[in-house]
Amino acid sequence: MRLRSLVQDALYLNWALPVAALPEPPESLRYQTVEEGGERLAFASALLFRHQGVHLPHLPFLRLSYPQLNLRLYALDADRVPCVLFLDMLMPWWVGPAVYLVAESPASVARFDFPRPSQHPDAGEWHWRVRQGGELEVTARLGAAATLGGGVLGSWKETVRFFRERPRGYMVANGRLRRVETEHPQVEVWPVVAELGAHTLLESILPLGGAGWPPLHSSWLCPEIPFVFDLGIVPQVDLDATLPRAAASTRTASARTASTRSASSGAACSRSKVVRAL
Repeated sequence: MRLRSLVQDALYLNWALPVAALPEPPESLRYQTVEEGGERLAFASALLFRHQGVHLPHLPFLRLSYPQLNLRLYALDADRVPCVLFLDMLMPWWVGPAVYLVAESPASVARFDFPRPSQHPDAGEWHWRVRQGGELEVTARLGAAATLGGGVLGSWKETVRFFRERPRGYMVANGRLRRVETEHPQVEVWPVVAELGAHTLLESILPLGGAGWPPLHSSWLCPEIPFVFDLGIVPQVDLDATLPRAAASTRTASARTASTRSASSGAACSRSKVVRAL
């Protein structure tokens, strides 16, 4: 089965986080890190976007559109392939059951207030708000291509590639570490200056302790990203039954999924979904 979609107004909010403040990743993954000022840093992103017109190719008039937020960490897998580790995926309540049936991935319920920058590029600034227990409020406006990290990932283009060009993603679902595979086309990228208001939602998913979440490392917006979702067979790793699991309909244990370790280094092949961003 193949589903097509157009991702619109994808806002990337990126952070450099101290590795010491992060939970251990699953055994088959390790964080992709840099050294800065004697501290080892890993990277996280919150992506806020809208799936527009999700449909089957042979049923083009039956379409589903909805907003989403996902929080992810950046890693290398056992093959040293750059990947993302999804900590949580938030979407409206009426979407969650369908996503779980089609993609077999856990989703949390949230309320969204998202702007449409691609339709109103001259608005001056845009405002996002997500509520799920805690809140995330973001204001963004067009700005110069720059990072607060002093170029630790290289130039602006190299920084964008670091976060976007990830051919694999991993998530914990039904007690297994599942993999999706992706392809990333060249798309338009708008550098933006983003400012956070309330961000207790981030802290509830991934508590860092101490001073909490640092200032943003970088931010940008992609007006449109074509997506295709394909069924496929990919490896899955069974996880220790005594360890916490991510719930399918709530955020329970979402922050702990990053700390789940594999019970063995072997992977059992079972049916999963392959996601290709065309």
